Amino acid sequence: MRIRYNAPVILTFTLLSTGILIINQVVGGFTEAFFVSYPTFSGSILDFLRLFTHVAGHRNWLHLMSNFSFILLIGPVLEEKHRSGALLAMLMMTALVTGILNIIFFSTGLMGASGIVFMLILLSSFTNIRSGEIPLTFVLIVVLFLAKEFINAFAEDNISQFAHIIGGICGSLFGFIFTRAKRPASSSDPN
Repeated sequence: MRIRYNAPVILTFTLLSTGILIINQVVGGFTEAFFVSYPTFSGSILDFLRLFTHVAGHRNWLHLMSNFSFILLIGPVLEEKHRSGALLAMLMMTALVTGILNIIFFSTGLMGASGIVFMLILLSSFTNIRSGEIPLTFVLIVVLFLAKEFINAFAEDNISQFAHIIGGICGSLFGFIFTRAKRPASSSDPN
């Protein structure tokens, strides 16, 4: 038996984020310099880069482990279903959207992969979708997810529930788009 690098996007993202946290613990200030999307956007190359890289920075080991326990559980199945290139595009789009909206609407920095986690959670509920049907699991996840995030929005915990909600919305949109694109056209379907 040999170990296989079965989900290159998910595994590389995990290893990269872990490496960033290790470097930050050795050097100090590394995460804040390159892996936080700040609300003071000057238009520099580094500011544009941070719109994507903020998802790889984590404050501590607990923050990293809480995000990647879900990412490593759900991500490989989705990477196999949607392929590595498509999943990478979804990760990058979610990072970009959460980064831009955080700059527009909030005065705090954004760091961590929790938006990615919720994108993957909502996207996973589309795994067995059929034409013209919305899975009950999707409806239940959305209800539970939104209720939890709105309740947590009132807690002062330095967690961006906004990023969670935007990540979930991105996952839902990707699920609808990719399911529709993969659905075979029937003779009664005008599209």
